[in-house]
Amino acid sequence: MELPISAVTSELVSRFVSFLLNKYQSHRHTRLEQQNLVEKLQHLLIRARTVVEEADRRCIANSGMLMQLKMLSEAMYRGHHVLDVFNFQQLLDSSIIDEVSDSSYLSFPFKRPRRIASKAKGRTMQLELHGALKSLGIVVANMAEFVVLLGGCERMSRRPYDAYLYTDHFMFGRHVEKQKLLGFLLQENPVSDEPVVLPIIGAVAVGKKTLVAHVCNNERVRSHFTSILHLNGDSLLRIIEHDRTMLGSRFLVVVDFVSHVDDKDWTKFYSFLRRMGKGSKVIIISKLQTLARFGTVKPIYLNPLSYEEYWYLLKTLTFGSADPSEHPQLVRVAEEFAKIFHPGGSLMAANAFADVLRRNFDVEFWLCLLGKTRGVIQKNLSEHGVDPYQRFEQGHTVDITDFTLHPSTAIRIANCTNGSNRLTNGAPMKMETVTLGELLVNPNNRSKGEFILLSWESRIPPYTRFEHIVASSVQDLTEGVNLPGSKKRQVPI
Repeated sequence: MELPISAVTSELVSRFVSFLLNKYQSHRHTRLEQQNLVEKLQHLLIRARTVVEEADRRCIANSGMLMQLKMLSEAMYRGHHVLDVFNFQQLLDSSIIDEVSDSSYLSFPFKRPRRIASKAKGRTMQLELHGALKSLGIVVANMAEFVVLLGGCERMSRRPYDAYLYTDHFMFGRHVEKQKLLGFLLQENPVSDEPVVLPIIGAVAVGKKTLVAHVCNNERVRSHFTSILHLNGDSLLRIIEHDRTMLGSRFLVVVDFVSHVDDKDWTKFYSFLRRMGKGSKVIIISKLQTLARFGTVKPIYLNPLSYEEYWYLLKTLTFGSADPSEHPQLVRVAEEFAKIFHPGGSLMAANAFADVLRRNFDVEFWLCLLGKTRGVIQKNLSEHGVDPYQRFEQGHTVDITDFTLHPSTAIRIANCTNGSNRLTNGAPMKMETVTLGELLVNPNNRSKGEFILLSWESRIPPYTRFEHIVASSVQDLTEGVNLPGSKKRQVPI
């Protein structure tokens, strides 16, 4: 009896050992295959980035090349995102990341995955790596002709701020839009001597004015025009009455519209522009798509960044010179912020919060701020049925009391100003200025009355200051009130 039992036991042990060996070999093979995919993807990303950076230094007029550049940049940012997700999953699987005391604010908590879930995620991750590698590989493989043609495109001079290490010191992305705008400005007008009008349409804080300022700083553009004039919608007719020096000269006129424009006012303004010198051009900047009707050429629509591109920007801004791989927990929290901000497409939100997070690499601080951010969104949704971004778009105030780490009195803010340096009633106003970081860290260290909340100040032209007026009560806030000293420093004229 003992002999059969011993034989069965030996067979079971042998099968179990064989099962473990096969599982280990299979797991090892999967890991090696994934590592091979990652290395190939990293090499392709380096090649793609090299081509994109070189394209940014050239003046591209070929529409087919611009389409290829768009496809390449999209595939590149998707590849970066897949690589980030893979690296984080590897850290989870290797148990490098410990559980965080309070991870309830995340889409999923910092917990070591179960074996079955980990195996399923491994297969999914491998498919995503394959997909990113395939799409980027196809685009890069078709770039041979693009690179040859790129060598024949004129090289542009680069200003110092274009070469800064940190993304908050130079314009991020918008590779195709920059080329389209540059081509419009440098191209000679058609047979007609009338000024050509290009509308640039996009939502609030997606980078319309930054795009224009960036291209207008190009040496070729500056030498192409006698002068570059920046106006807002309110000064259209005023310039007709007072400025006659524009007659006969080649001007670039940039007009920023924040509200609807009467057709009669535009007709009168455009009639005045006809008397400018041959080759003069007009750029319209607005969030209102209806103003595209004033254009004489196809508008440039500045759509929000894709999620992968937005995440790449937020990660770069948030970690700065720090290595994200050394802070895997913070990387996961940062991506939660990207998921919150991306639907609105606001670059201001990405820059403002990245500036606050970068000052304190403490995971509990980040998680707490993430929870407060979600609380603000939920509160405005429950009270008004829309999120804060839509409230701003509609010109209403937003309750941000929950943004503070230690809520005190109710805090409501009005929408950002639009560059005016005076109140609507013309009266001077002196108020304390508090930055968003100061408010989030120490909300009690502020004026009890009205004050100005500085969410973020751009470090590149046109050096936009995103300021909000904060009152002690909702009644004190007047919709559309302009702030003192908020006039933007424009590109030198």
